[in-house]
Amino acid sequence: MSAFDVMLHLERYLDVWASQYGVWMYAILFAVIFAETGFVVTPFLPGDSLLFAIGALSAREILSLPILLVGLSLAAILGDTLNYAVGRFFGDFVTRKFSRIVKPAHIEKTHAFYEKYGAKTIVLARFVPIVRTIAPFVAGIGQMHYPKFALYNILGGIFWIFSMTIAGYLFGNLEVIRNNFSLVVVGIVFVSILPMVAGFIRHKISQKQNTAV
Repeated sequence: MSAFDVMLHLERYLDVWASQYGVWMYAILFAVIFAETGFVVTPFLPGDSLLFAIGALSAREILSLPILLVGLSLAAILGDTLNYAVGRFFGDFVTRKFSRIVKPAHIEKTHAFYEKYGAKTIVLARFVPIVRTIAPFVAGIGQMHYPKFALYNILGGIFWIFSMTIAGYLFGNLEVIRNNFSLVVVGIVFVSILPMVAGFIRHKISQKQNTAV
């Protein structure tokens, strides 16, 4: 079982694991969402596709939708809170110690997000892989006023969990989606990273224009 295979066939593995672990499945999902948002060194964990898949499972009554919405919203909020605290008090140490994982390029992209969207980045970044994990860390490094961070963190966490999970609940069991779930996962990842790709292209074009001048 490879990580790539798990990502492409996430719904099958989740179905089996839910049967094997029962109520402990909620704790496992809580831990994954908490780690993906709370540890700056784990941006590779699944986020959007995982929420969509477990939403589909809840529609088949394998998992409880209310428990997922409440529990995972809490996990996302607590994760960003921890990430902010680490950035605020240990930011320099973490960026030096884990420079191969916490890449300067990721930090720069997140800074660019802040320059464009301000504090709303905490909400918008929830839907962008890597930036989602780096944003609260950068907010901590930048000494963002905590009450403001907390407000956007709560709003963003709830909106992200509810929107992606309920989307899976409503659409994840449509025949066309169930028969092509691997393509749906790839599509979700592609749509999620599209803003980063567009930003990268704009940055390169801007660099060329500045060089030409």
